[in-house]
Amino acid sequence: MARTTEAKYLPLHDFFKKTDQKTVKLTFDQMEAILGQPLPNAAYLSRSWWKKTKPPAQHFLAWTGNGYGVSEIELNQYVVFQNSIHEHDTSKEREKQDILIVREAETEDARAFIQLQETIYSETDFMLYGKSEQKQSVQGIRKRLEEWKESRNSNLFLAIMNGEYAGYLVVIGGPSPRASHRASIVIGVKQQFSNKGIASTLMYHGENWAKGVGIEKLELTVIKENVIAQKLYNKLGFELEGTRKNALRIHGHYVDEFYMGKMID
Repeated sequence: MARTTEAKYLPLHDFFKKTDQKTVKLTFDQMEAILGQPLPNAAYLSRSWWKKTKPPAQHFLAWTGNGYGVSEIELNQYVVFQNSIHEHDTSKEREKQDILIVREAETEDARAFIQLQETIYSETDFMLYGKSEQKQSVQGIRKRLEEWKESRNSNLFLAIMNGEYAGYLVVIGGPSPRASHRASIVIGVKQQFSNKGIASTLMYHGENWAKGVGIEKLELTVIKENVIAQKLYNKLGFELEGTRKNALRIHGHYVDEFYMGKMID
């Protein structure tokens, strides 16, 4: 089925593949977060776009290919999808499950990524930047994403849980031929999505991508006091390689950073 679904709608196809809910309600914003790009104008203007189930259109395969049909449409607001397998099932609705999609960032994600980072910066003192300390523009992020796609040794992965931006992983390749075998990573997850396996899933996708482009080693830094993150990185196979004393000054106090690395060849 994935072969016939338009590439643009593959993340939405993955979403419906992972859920077993009888009824799924998604806002337009949530669907665009899952896709990483805007829905077409027709989706906003015409109910018939959502009701199509025949070629040459293929977008509908994202949900019909997983047993869902459209049961309710509120243009520019939300769409309700009904699983045809369970449409006559009168038993109690299944407990809502969390659906996590991890995908490579698109240029249309720039604004949402800035907002995601700013939220995470405001929630923790364990990042390089604090709240409102990093000034970024949508145009600047778009340009950076385009450069990364051209370089092929850097990338940004986004975690979308239940149609909301939940976390990210940045992979930045070595700056020279002698350092081309390694890449630095930065990971962040919003507090409301903590303890849901998002960080581990991001790392899994990032590591697989890194292997595919010839990166052999991943490196990161973590603040000494961030014990929870250190336990996660240890679990994922990262090893302590060194300490940088007084690496950051947070709220007037110096903190140390640990260097950690992992060979993935």
